[in-house]
Amino acid sequence: MVPLVILRRAAAEALAFLRAQPDVREAEAFVSSNGSLFTRLNYTSHIPSNGVEEPKSLASHGIGVQVALTTRSGVKVGFGSEPSDLTLEGVRSALEKARRGAVLDPEFVSLPKPTGERRTLRRYHDPEVMRLSDGGLVAAGWAAIEGGLRAFESSEALHLAAAGQLRKMGLILGGDVTALQERMAIASTNLPRVQSDESTLLMAFLTAMVEAKESKGSGWSIETHRRRLDQSAAIEAARNAVAAMDGQRVPDGEYTVVLGPQPVTDILNNLVLGGLETSSFYAQISPFMGKFGQRVASEELSITDDSARPGMAGSKGITCEGLPTGRTELIKDGVLVGLMSNYYEAQRLLNDPQARAKLGVDPKEHRAAFTPRNGFRFAQGGGRHFDTTAGIYPTNVVVEGTRPVGREELFRRVGNGLYIGRIWYTYPINGMRAGDFTCTVVGDSYLIKDGRLAAPLKANAVRLDDNINRLLNAIVGVGDQPRGTLVWAADEIVYAPEIVVSGVPVREIGSFLAGGG
Repeated sequence: MVPLVILRRAAAEALAFLRAQPDVREAEAFVSSNGSLFTRLNYTSHIPSNGVEEPKSLASHGIGVQVALTTRSGVKVGFGSEPSDLTLEGVRSALEKARRGAVLDPEFVSLPKPTGERRTLRRYHDPEVMRLSDGGLVAAGWAAIEGGLRAFESSEALHLAAAGQLRKMGLILGGDVTALQERMAIASTNLPRVQSDESTLLMAFLTAMVEAKESKGSGWSIETHRRRLDQSAAIEAARNAVAAMDGQRVPDGEYTVVLGPQPVTDILNNLVLGGLETSSFYAQISPFMGKFGQRVASEELSITDDSARPGMAGSKGITCEGLPTGRTELIKDGVLVGLMSNYYEAQRLLNDPQARAKLGVDPKEHRAAFTPRNGFRFAQGGGRHFDTTAGIYPTNVVVEGTRPVGREELFRRVGNGLYIGRIWYTYPINGMRAGDFTCTVVGDSYLIKDGRLAAPLKANAVRLDDNINRLLNAIVGVGDQPRGTLVWAADEIVYAPEIVVSGVPVREIGSFLAGGG
């Protein structure tokens, strides 16, 4: 990892060089250093395995340059980057790439300018994670494996099923422990000083199986500090796999369901959050077109992106545009009240002559609702990357109920129905705007009878086919215990409670297809 002091110096020197170029009207220099450390877990009781695979790491650093150039054709905007070189030679190379790729953009207003908000979050990362060694990561991996195995071995239900042949049941623990390390600095002609930030994140994801019983369970943990990472993810996965033994099938029908934290997160990630961005309204692809200021969900539901909340795993001090992070209310008591944005997209929507028709309101009367607090340079798998411009990304998505209730009350509202604990392949069927979607239930799910968990639901035996607008408006209860949750290839952390939804269409998957996943 490149020290932060070097990144700050490189950004300042790069901006001084860019300002000296006669054709550069505005300039921005973004430098970053990212580290991703992985240790893969692969334990199988019935065939030889390593348990913990060798650790792997990815590291990158470099500079990205965005410029507004004065040309005979008008102002052109370009971006270029250079990896592994923070010297002036790297800046020159990035600038030449930006010049070659520069285009006329009639919707460009300026590079990001201060919003009037102040930074509130500083020194929130864990230095120990920044210094994490391969040995420390491997030790965390072995701790996870050992915790999962102890959970298997202490299970009375599994011992009864195995009749003394526990390992022949096909016990499997797989997943990973991952550490993310991020440092960045940005200097711009429109910002008063160099802005910088550093953040860390630790994640553990485990899937456990009892192969002889065709059962599967999952567990995860998301932390910001090394001392908080423990064996809980593996223990949870093993216990869930045992609880899922002898799963049952259910017929087609409409069910009242409890969506657990993972399904809530997966649905938000794939179907909702992308529609709560200024860019999706500009492009007319949001499922909420024309509904700003109107009810789009049950009054039981509120959703906020809270990027500067202390202690939350997705928090950042500043955006990758050098602007302060903060709280953006998106849906409040079921009403659409705000959108996530970066600076470019906020300006583009504010100046769009069709914006009133797209939003349902005049955007200039709701400027505060589009404050650019979500301009980040994320990439799938984490990191704040120098080789791309700032997109729009959520950070800490907080899902809350207007009248949150305990788990016992949630289940009472269901009566007879389903608990859905894990889904995958959640995607829109007819484009995001239509809102139709499908997903497969792959584990951690149960039948609910008389307001209590009953038999486990067989993995990969049903799918949900619904519409996101219908589902959001059919929420009849929100739990009071949100849990930090991350799904595959997502960059945001969703603090998701359990949610009760009525009338969910459930479709049985033919038994000859149910063995996959």
